Formats: sequence, structure tokens, C-alpha cells
Amino acid sequence: MPDRLLDLRSDTVTHPTPEMRRAMAEAELGDDVFRDDPTVIELEERAAELTGKEAALFVPSGTMGNLVSLMAHVARGGEIITEAESHIVYDEAAGHAVVVGASARTIPARDDGTMDPGAIHAAFRDPADPHEPLSALVCLENTHGHSMGQPLDAAYTAEVGAIARERGVPLHVDGARIFNAVVALGTTVRELLAAADSASFCLSKGLACPVGSIVVGRREFIWRARRARKLLGGGMRQVGVLAAPGLIALRDGPRGMIERLAEDHLNARRLAEELSQLPGIYGLDPSRVRTNFVLFRVGSAQTGTAQRAAFLDALARDGILMVEYPHGQVRAVTHYGIEAADIDRVLRSCRSALAGVGDRLGASVA
Repeated sequence: MPDRLLDLRSDTVTHPTPEMRRAMAEAELGDDVFRDDPTVIELEERAAELTGKEAALFVPSGTMGNLVSLMAHVARGGEIITEAESHIVYDEAAGHAVVVGASARTIPARDDGTMDPGAIHAAFRDPADPHEPLSALVCLENTHGHSMGQPLDAAYTAEVGAIARERGVPLHVDGARIFNAVVALGTTVRELLAAADSASFCLSKGLACPVGSIVVGRREFIWRARRARKLLGGGMRQVGVLAAPGLIALRDGPRGMIERLAEDHLNARRLAEELSQLPGIYGLDPSRVRTNFVLFRVGSAQTGTAQRAAFLDALARDGILMVEYPHGQVRAVTHYGIEAADIDRVLRSCRSALAGVGDRLGASVA
């Protein structure tokens, strides 16, 4: 039998800390739809203060956080300018089209997860041409998942924000893992979001809360987002039991969950450095591991699909979970609950798994 399961599929698999569990049991409650749950109110106020925005809204998920933001910003028939493989386009069941009624004008990411500012300029539609949709919003994703969790710095966000303002549209940041960017860049979330009109971020990823995300922005925007949340069925009642862990996660210093993200980044970098030395691992440059994502391929581009499946199956039998990722990649994500010593076990299992599929890899794996 394998040792305890090490789940590296995502940082969404984190479990709340013991202190979070106690806070959930003891949370002061009210009805959040009537806006009288004191724990939710305190969490929203803390999130607004931390990000430098006027107001905040607690929502059940990151997908809903983005969706209510789009609904609050974009009229039906409007168009969103965003990265081609952003979460909003790639991983949210086309909510921008189905629910918001918006099209997406997509721009490919560069290696650092950014879009070329010139391409953003060029993506805006001609509002005088009735054939074209109206450009309504620019979106960024920070950290940018498909570029291996690259953090986008404040200078770039400010540059994109200036383009959006020049063209009269807001900038929304999908900051699902914004605090990973904060730690990686050695800055503050207020600095990273200074140029954004709105942002969302997840509590339930690296911050280890069991449920929930936050949307921040101006008061009138948050009011529209609150109405959108209700329309989507996200108006929850005594939800302070879920908000309470967020107050712990967002505390300053070692008593919160933000600073400790540096441990995840160190574990991810070490995993990448040692994996990159193994025969049969391709497309992994450890210097690009700046946050908690490790993306790599197993085997050649021609035969990698079968090899990847065999590799993941072998890991799973040994109690290690990773996940398939686009472009023939494997994703491993470090998070709360994965310790430095666990990386040793993951590496041993990877060596064994690669040896087991060595004949498919066409390489001699020690």
C-alpha cells in the first residue's frame, strides 16, 4: 500500500487548517442576502482594504467571481479582449458567451504570460462600424496558468490599464492566484491591482480555504456584481461559516496564509530542477518555475499521449496524483499540505514511473 496520498493535481485540493476549522464552527452568523452576516461583512471589508479597492463581494467560486464581474462590466453583444488560453475563455464553460452574451477577442500569450500591448491596441473594434461588436472590457490573468503560473508585474498591468482607459473600457484582473504573484514578485496586492478597475481572487486555492472567492472594485461595480450573483443563484444565507477561514487566510504575516506561499514556490522549483534532469522529461525549464506550477511533457510529441497516460497511472498507483494539461503536458501544483520531504517521495515515484514506461519512451532510464 502506498503512503498517504500526495495530490498535486491542483492547489484547489488543499484542506483548511485546524484554526480555520475552529473558526468555521464558531463563526458569528447572519443572513448574507439581507447583508447582515457579520463574518462576511468583515471579510469583504478586509479584502477591500487589502487590495485598495472601495468594496468587495464574497462569491462561491472563482468562476462565479469572473462571471459576475463580466456581467457587471459588459452589456450583451459586447466583446472582451483577453488572452487566448485564459481561464475565462478556456475553463469556464463559455459563460462569457452563454450567460453574459459577450464575444471574446483573443490574443496569444507571450512566454511570460503577457499579451503584446500592441496587439491589445489592435484588438479594439471600430465603434462606428455596425458590423463589429463593441469592445467593452480588457481582462488579464495573474498568475497566468498556461505559461506555468507566470506572475504579471505592476508595470505591465499599469500599461494595459492605460490602454483600456484610453479606449474607454475597464480592466478586470482574474487574480485567482494573485497572492502567488505577490510573493513571487516581492510586492503587495494593492500595488499589483492599482491599475485594475476590478479583480477576483480565490480563497480556495493556495490560501487553503475550503470554499470561496472575492471580487473587488468600486462600490457601484460591486452593487452590479451583487445583483449578478443573485441572478446566478449565488446569494447564500448563513455563509459566515465559509467566510471565516478567509479572514484567517488574509491576515498579515505568518499568522495568515499569504507569506507561506513562498514554501510552495520553493518546493515547485526543487521539483522542477530535479525532474528536468530525468530522461524522458521534456519541455521543462526550471528557471520558469516562479510560482507553484510545474508543467512538463513525458516522451516525444509523436508518442507522448500514451506515455503520459502510463506515467500518470504509475504515479497514481504509488499514491501520487498529477493531471493532464493542454499541449500534451503534465501539471504538478504545490500547495499547503505538501511539504519539502514530500518532494523527495514524488521524485522517487517519478523515477520509478519513468522506468516503467521506458520502453515506450525509447530511452534508457536509470
